[in-house]
This record gives sequence, structure tokens and C-alpha cells, in this order.
Amino acid sequence: MSTSSHQPSVGRVSLPEQIRSPWWELGRRVLIALSILVGTVLLVYLDREGYRDGNDPKNEISLLDAFYYTTVTLSTTGYGDIAPVSPQARLVNALVITPARIAFLVLLIGTTLEVLASQGREMLRVSRWRKKMDQHVVVVGYGTKGRSAIETLLNNGYDRDAIVVVDPSPVAVADGNRDRLVVISGDATRRGVLRQAGAERATHVIITTDRDDSNVLVTLTVRQLNPDAWIVAAVREHENVPLMRQSGANSVITSSDAVGRLLGLSSMSPELGSVMEDLMTYGEGLEVAERDLLVNEVGKQPQSLPDQVIAVVRDEKVYRYFDPVVSLLARGDRLIVVRPAKELPWAPRPGTHGETLADEDD
Repeated sequence: MSTSSHQPSVGRVSLPEQIRSPWWELGRRVLIALSILVGTVLLVYLDREGYRDGNDPKNEISLLDAFYYTTVTLSTTGYGDIAPVSPQARLVNALVITPARIAFLVLLIGTTLEVLASQGREMLRVSRWRKKMDQHVVVVGYGTKGRSAIETLLNNGYDRDAIVVVDPSPVAVADGNRDRLVVISGDATRRGVLRQAGAERATHVIITTDRDDSNVLVTLTVRQLNPDAWIVAAVREHENVPLMRQSGANSVITSSDAVGRLLGLSSMSPELGSVMEDLMTYGEGLEVAERDLLVNEVGKQPQSLPDQVIAVVRDEKVYRYFDPVVSLLARGDRLIVVRPAKELPWAPRPGTHGETLADEDD
């Protein structure tokens, strides 16, 4: 993501299911109108013996006369100085030129209305989107990391309409719209672009660009706009993690270190590397998930539950399952578990079959 000064301070909202540009439609229709005009001129000129010019004693119809007759006929002006006199010319006028005249007029009038209507529809769509966009997720960057983050959100129940992408690349905008996502085309280091994405009303902001300096600047700007948003940011270098946290990021992922550790584990133990990759892949094998505590699990040890509990969230702090603080589970706890990615008959998912949650019981 570029931070150069020539970048616009506001972005352009690009909604999925893009409508073809009205100006492209205008050009196409002008070409059709010219085709009708030229075709009619040639038709009249080739049949010029069947026409009479009341202002020319010689009664000779030139190419200019044919053009003149066509323009006044298609525009319904009809001065009457040139008129078809032969049965063939009159038949052609009735069956060909009259329908062409109607098509010509409908085309010109329809073009003007279409240009105005298309612009109005797009403005209305953007206005409606802005009104309903609240409590959403903003993803900055639609590269490999951004796509994977969005795919994970969608696979875990997030609504596609509740995700907004910010990226300045035309390719990313086209890809995002093709994936039925709303994309703001602009530089996310600009406050106006983030406002376009509704960052001040977002619950989560995921920052995935490939430049740590841009990610820091985006994090600072988002935190100023929205003190309550949960910001997750990626950094390439581990040394930039403290700076990213000081900028306001709640969670920082070091992409290069994560990949390096996975490569190292896979080289030392292919089986361990396979398990780690399985945990990070959605839909098959194992998955890491967060769930609520059930009433019948209150007071139990984390190790005794059907799910493989690896951590407990209590009072917004994360404790490992072996920490003495969470030796006994209490109301309000949330569990981080490892479980089958798909529910199996011998491994049902607690909390998904009508059980009473610990924070729902009176």
C-alpha cells in the first residue's frame, strides 16, 4: 500500500454486482443511432429514383439530399419537400424507415434517461449501504492474507454483507466485487478512506498489507476513529510487534515468524507440521474454536470436559488450561478448544444441541 502524497484522501465505494458504466452505454447507443442513420441514408440513396424533390426541377436526389431526407424523417420534422412517390419507396418507408425512426427516437430518449437513472441508482445503492453498515468488519488489503482472513470469517458464520474491504488496487477491487464483497478503492492510511469504509462504526478491523509502516499508520488512524474497535494487524518483522501494539493493535500476527516456525516444525517433524497445518485449515480434520461454557460444566476442571480445552477466557484474559487460576471453571468463562472440524456422531459439539449456557441460567 502506497503512502505517497498524491493518493486521494477519500475512496470510491465499489459495490458488488457492478452495473456497466453509463458512459459506455451512451457510446454504444450513439454508435447504434449512427448505424441507423447511415443505413437509412444508403437505403434512400439507392432507391433515389422513387423519390421526388419539390424544390429541384430536375428531380435529382443526391447523396446530400438523401442525408437531408433521412435526418428530417428520423427526427419526425418532415418538411415534405422530398417525398417517396413510387410504390416501392413508399413500401420501404412504411416497413423499414418508419420503424427505424421509432427506434432512433426511443434510443436517444432512452439513453438520456438511462444515464441519469444509472447514476441515480448507484448513488441510492451507496446511500442505502451506508445507512445499514454498522457493527461490521473492515479488512484492509485484499491480498493472500486478506482473502484468507475473510474466508475464515465467512466459514465461521459471518455475513458477507457485513465485511468491507479497503484496497487501492484496481485488480483487488475487481476481485473483491467478483467475490460479492463491498470494496472501498483507496489508501487506508487516509482518514477519509477509512471513514468511507465506516471504520468508526466497525467492531473489528483486520490489517493485512505487506508494509509494516503502512500497517502502523493504518492502526493509528483506525484507533483515533474508533477507540473500541478490535484491531488485528499483520507485521512482517517481529521487531515491529511492540510498535504495532503501541499504535493500538489488540492482536499482532507476525507472518514471517509464523511461516518460519511452521517450516521449521515440518522439517524436524513432518507429522507435527501436518497437524499444525490441519489446525489452520478450515473444514477438515481438526479446528481451534471458542465456545461458551455450559451449565453442567461449571465447577469442573478444564481437562475433564469432552472437548480438548487448551485455554480459558476469564474476565477478558486468556489462561492456559493448566493455570491454577482456572483449575475450576466458573460462570462467564469461555473455552478455547480443539475439536473435529465437522461434528461426528461420537464427538458431538457441546452447546449446539439446545443445552443451557452458563451465562443464561438464572
